Amino acid sequence: MATPFLAGLAVAAAALAGRYGIRAWQAFKTRPPQARSRKFYEGGFSPTMTRREAALILGIRENATTDKIKEAHRRVMIANHPDAGGSHYLASKINEAKDVLLGKSKSSGSPF
Repeated sequence: MATPFLAGLAVAAAALAGRYGIRAWQAFKTRPPQARSRKFYEGGFSPTMTRREAALILGIRENATTDKIKEAHRRVMIANHPDAGGSHYLASKINEAKDVLLGKSKSSGSPF
């Protein structure tokens, strides 16, 4: 006697769970995408570039070797070179970052 009742109850519970799952999936699909991690330096530039800021611009550690600094500079400069549609300002900051990390820092900073 109780078997048809329990079977009906199980079917109703499965239907409600399925309905809830479908609504949750549709809400999940319609939400805007969010970046999981940021691989870029967020924020403006400081008046005089520090070693930390220079390392963030080039995407390397502050105590990187000379070869790693030059390779990172080359990689970032290729992506942002003014002749390839990049900005003169960013190119000057990239060059300044390389100079700071290599110890060739000027006291005047960026020309911009």
